Amino acid sequence: MASPYPVLSDISHIAGNAPEEVKRILGDPKTFFTSQSPGGSAGHPIFGEAIQRRLSAVEISINKKAEEPKKTEARYVMEIEVAEDMLNGGGNIHGGCSAFLVDVCSSMALVAHTYANTGKLLPSVSQSLNLVYHSPATLGDKLRIVNTTLSLGARAQSARTEIWNVTHGRLVVSATHIKMHPSPSPKASL
Repeated sequence: MASPYPVLSDISHIAGNAPEEVKRILGDPKTFFTSQSPGGSAGHPIFGEAIQRRLSAVEISINKKAEEPKKTEARYVMEIEVAEDMLNGGGNIHGGCSAFLVDVCSSMALVAHTYANTGKLLPSVSQSLNLVYHSPATLGDKLRIVNTTLSLGARAQSARTEIWNVTHGRLVVSATHIKMHPSPSPKASL
């Protein structure tokens, strides 16, 4: 049966043990984000779209949790090179851009975990985003964004993110992200 979502045909560059269907649907962040936006990229501008388009998935895995062996966790790793549109006035990655990367990338780990377990792409909204800034990243530095799901409840879910500067071998940001599925819209009364 054909997927109702845009799919990636070549997934050979994506490491990890996630099912092929998960890699095909979620392995190209650019295509996935465009497909989830009203009107796609031809519609209204999307915040950070140019940055989203440069994200590259390098690993998607679904693993048993070490501390809770009856449960699983998703690991979704992306890479991006720091470009001018990501910098602050001091020439380092802007704190707001780091927060944006955490938001987008940790969400992909949560979506991958949910889809691998339910076959559904469910919308969610941010409830809390907490970041610790450790070191700067500058123009041209290669970043590796490692996202791991922590918990997935009936409505609330959380993930942990670490942004690593591969060029200089140091941690740039560590973060936690809590999201929840929105309440259903109330039915219009007549």
